[in-house]
Amino acid sequence: MFSIGQLSTRTGVKVPTIRYYEQIGLLPDPERTGGNQRRYTTHGLERLVFIRHARDLGFSIEAILALIELQEHPDHTCQSATAITSTQLQAVQEKIKSLKRLEAELLRLEEGCSGDGVSNECYIMTSLADHKLCLNEH
Repeated sequence: MFSIGQLSTRTGVKVPTIRYYEQIGLLPDPERTGGNQRRYTTHGLERLVFIRHARDLGFSIEAILALIELQEHPDHTCQSATAITSTQLQAVQEKIKSLKRLEAELLRLEEGCSGDGVSNECYIMTSLADHKLCLNEH
């Protein structure tokens, strides 16, 4: 059995976040001692590791809840998990495209700077003041 502090140390998830995950149903309610302290089993630790890894990969709370639901019904096929993962992958790919557009625009701004000092003619300041001067939507 683990205390909430031990669970936090082992997983790198902060104590308030662990409490929040319990509150929204990502983590099952832990057992309690006579003094009302939380005590977590190995299953709780494994679930929190799962949640932490899924969050690190950018999955939403809703997606993680759906994945946990699938995990609790091993008789289901992987198709639902694949669909959830595909949705996350698509979102990440869109973010990458957006970040690449942002990178290109920032590079263009940086390259346009003459380094003569900030004034009304500063390319960066002028570009930031007028979004129409951007080459891409970002």
